[in-house]
Amino acid sequence: SDFFWFSDEQWARIEPLLPQDTRGMPRVDDRRVLSGIVHALKSGGRWGDCPEHVYGPRKTLYNRFRRWAERGVWERIFAQLAGVDGVPSRLFIDSSCIKVTAPPVAQKGALAHGIGITKGGRNTKLHAVCDEKGRPHVLLLTPGNTHDAKVAIQTINAVPPSDYLVADK
Repeated sequence: SDFFWFSDEQWARIEPLLPQDTRGMPRVDDRRVLSGIVHALKSGGRWGDCPEHVYGPRKTLYNRFRRWAERGVWERIFAQLAGVDGVPSRLFIDSSCIKVTAPPVAQKGALAHGIGITKGGRNTKLHAVCDEKGRPHVLLLTPGNTHDAKVAIQTINAVPPSDYLVADK
């Protein structure tokens, strides 16, 4: 069976991070529902691929996913699991060009698709601010012909100040 289920070790880390502010009816088994949500996400976000005899009603999975997204619950859980509870003392900023192999887009839509024309052809540029462990804190896609300085301030302002910001020219 290819069903996803949180291991005891994983669940021990996740369970204390779950909201405790339930009102009215008690929540359906969190481990069962969250395992079903992960199963749906791993299968391309298809709620219909979640067997009800394993995870419970699909409507419950979807409703929990949507409500917690609206309340920012997922972001808080992810941040705490990733250890992003403080500002890293050192951040690194850089960018990298990515060759685009997608079919051409109309000129007016090129910016929206993050595709620019450079000497090397059609490119997209990925701008990143990462911590010393290489974990991204900010990711931004721009057309490949966008100069780093034009988006540096935008990416730097997206993270809290740190002691050091390491960058190239």
